[in-house]
Amino acid sequence: MGSLRYRLKELPIVSISLVSVNVIVFLICQFTDALYLWGSESVQTVIYNKEYGRIIWSMFLHADQNHLFNNMLILFFMGAMIEKEIGHVRYGIYYFLSGIGGGLLSLFVKFMSNDGSGSIGASGAVFGLDGVLLALVLFSRKGIPTVTPVRLILMIVLSVYSGFTGGNIDNAAHIGGLAVGFALAGVTCIIQNRKQRRKETNRI
Repeated sequence: MGSLRYRLKELPIVSISLVSVNVIVFLICQFTDALYLWGSESVQTVIYNKEYGRIIWSMFLHADQNHLFNNMLILFFMGAMIEKEIGHVRYGIYYFLSGIGGGLLSLFVKFMSNDGSGSIGASGAVFGLDGVLLALVLFSRKGIPTVTPVRLILMIVLSVYSGFTGGNIDNAAHIGGLAVGFALAGVTCIIQNRKQRRKETNRI
């Protein structure tokens, strides 16, 4: 029983589930545009029509195969590594809150610039994982030996830069997700570090 629990803990259950749902939704979208109409987020639909669920539904919609493949590739490999480090529940919470944070910043920027376009994709949540990983590398006492801060920061900078140089990309969602993921994981690491220091002090 103990070995089964250990194996389940080691498996990236949440990452696999998220990738599977995204792929299934994309396949459904090949036969109907209804999900795009119901799920894409925009200032009109979310702020004026108060369809707040779109902030989450839009995270499972992708424009084309490349859009899906790029997001799911990062989600699976980076997500699996992070999920193993912090656990299934916390990982899932970070993922969705990062996606929501990215969606909210995207809406704010669009509202301020009078942009009526819609947005879809898991990029905000995926960038949130970048932020989570950076916080773990910088603040966690355990750290992640296979990931160095310099390489990770360089990767994030290049990812953000490619977004700004590319076309039809919601960079606000990327930055919002990145910031939320980093903040959530960073605060958690700092709290855990303080608790650990207190325990060590009490033992002395």
